[in-house]
Order: sequence, then C-alpha cells, then structure tokens
Amino acid sequence: MPRVKYTDKDVDLMARMMRAEAEGEGKLGMLMVGNVIVNRLKANCGDFEGLTSVNDVIYQVQGGNYSFEAVQKGNVFYQRARGVEKRLAKQTLDYWRQHPSKFALWYFNPYGECPPTWYGQPLSGQFKQHCYYEPQANTCEGAYRW
Repeated sequence: MPRVKYTDKDVDLMARMMRAEAEGEGKLGMLMVGNVIVNRLKANCGDFEGLTSVNDVIYQVQGGNYSFEAVQKGNVFYQRARGVEKRLAKQTLDYWRQHPSKFALWYFNPYGECPPTWYGQPLSGQFKQHCYYEPQANTCEGAYRW
C-alpha cells in the first residue's frame, strides 16, 4: 500500500520537482527531496495543514512565494520528467524514507554549514549540500506517520 494516494500526473510532477531541486545530489538526494514532499502531504499540521495532493504541496504558496523555489525560478522544473526520476518519485510515494529526510518537512541549501535550527525547527541532518529539518518535538505528529 503506498504512503499516499497518487496519480500518474502526481508521479510526473514529483519527478520534475525532485530533479529540479536535487539533480546535482544524485538519486539519493532526489529521493530525499521527494520524501519531504510526501511528508508535507502526510503531516496535516502547521504550514502544511489541509494539503490533500502532491499538486497542493508543490504549488503551495507561503508568504507570497512558492514553497519550492524551482516552481518560480527553475527552468529544469518545466522540462519533461525522465524515466529515472519517475521511478524515484514512485519509490517515495510508495515506501521510501531514510535519514536525514525521514521525518523532515523542510530542507534548504545554505551554501555553507547547516544552522542547528531553521525557522525554529531542529536540524535532522545533512546530505551533500542540503540541510534537513524535522518539526520540533510534539508539534506535528503527522510528520511521523507511515
């Protein structure tokens, strides 16, 4: 049973986002970005309350900007999804989770060391250039759902 319900369009959209955000970090980096997308969909708390689809997560606007920079600025995001990214997207939608993105709801590339917190959320770890952040303890049980 998949972690979330999804369509072929969701797989394509996720694949494009994973590539746009983390292609330079290889397959594992793209899987981690995909996992954050799934976590946001499952969390149903805080900034991610009421999101009901992959489309909702990827096109979410917060503070007047898209949550994912690639939607606004990424020419890679608007290219066709390739088979390898589609397979990776399906993996995250179906079952894939791994530290440091396992429970993460946020990530970013600080172009330097990872700060210990980001918007008050604790660092869960780093993979290559991206820092991953989980919700503070007891603030978002949905982030920990399978």
